[in-house]
Amino acid sequence: MTLRELIEEIKKINATEQHRLKEFFLNSIASFSTSQPVIQEITERKNKDGYNCIHCTSKQVVRFGRYMVKIGLKEVERQRYRCKDCRKTSTDVTSTPLYRTHKPDKWLDFIKCMLEGYSVRKSADLLGDVHFVTLFYWRHKVLSALKQMDFETFSGIVEMDETYFLYSQKGKRNIEGRNPRKRGGSSKFRGISHEQVCVLIARDRQKATYSGVLGRGRIVKAQLDMAIGSKLSSDNTLCTDAWRAFSTYAMSKGLKHYRFKSDGKERVKGIYHIQNANNYQSRLKGWIQRLNGVATKYLDHYLIWFDFLEKDNQKSDKSAITKTIVESCLFSKNETYESIRTYKW
Repeated sequence: MTLRELIEEIKKINATEQHRLKEFFLNSIASFSTSQPVIQEITERKNKDGYNCIHCTSKQVVRFGRYMVKIGLKEVERQRYRCKDCRKTSTDVTSTPLYRTHKPDKWLDFIKCMLEGYSVRKSADLLGDVHFVTLFYWRHKVLSALKQMDFETFSGIVEMDETYFLYSQKGKRNIEGRNPRKRGGSSKFRGISHEQVCVLIARDRQKATYSGVLGRGRIVKAQLDMAIGSKLSSDNTLCTDAWRAFSTYAMSKGLKHYRFKSDGKERVKGIYHIQNANNYQSRLKGWIQRLNGVATKYLDHYLIWFDFLEKDNQKSDKSAITKTIVESCLFSKNETYESIRTYKW
């Protein structure tokens, strides 16, 4: 069919169908024009120091032909590489969240939905033609890559506080030892127990933040050292609550330490306090509550997601979307649907 014949056929359909056809073409063209610069930036950032084999880290990598990717209505060529040492081939998106995912034209819109904090069901409705279960796995592929973003050390005053979430097996069938809970539920024990999962929040005055799951029940000194021991030095001053694990840890590391009791009678000692950590913790709790419960095996991912949103002030503009997808593709992380589904904690 020629273009002239196609136009004549389009004129025969009703106004509603013409509008849908127009939207289809506009979205297809837009997805192509916006995704190409992002892929180009990923390529430039990953190869700025030369080509490295993603499989064996060898520098003996050469270009090895091209392959086709369908984006919207168009097919584009992308570069393939081959390592002379291990003989394996790779591309610029090998071992990244984009690797072996269909509908690459939907990724930028999906990242925008993530930055807006939308549920996977709402995101699926907005994107169209992608199932919400697929978006769930996309979300965790991105978050598993962003989890590798880290800083080396804290500087100056470091505020630390722990918070607790109810241990959750959300999404699991045939739970053993208890009845399923609805919308999070509540613990059958008073206070802190093995049904609670401890999350440590550590934050310096320059807003470098560590948040991570340490274990079930009360926090202990060994967990602190494993989590943030490498990020602290004798130049740091710790500000914590009065829980004895913090005091024992500070003493063992030879760190200057200020404690603040939970009764709230003394919240500030000069420039020393834990208000920044407490405020961060409060925002985190409120944000997690919107998700109607989070499976504990995925909780670390959601902590990373919240920290990433905090750093970008929850913006969902073009620069923030590009930054999210590019930075997640700079880390080697070959998560699959099966590996994400079978996470254990």
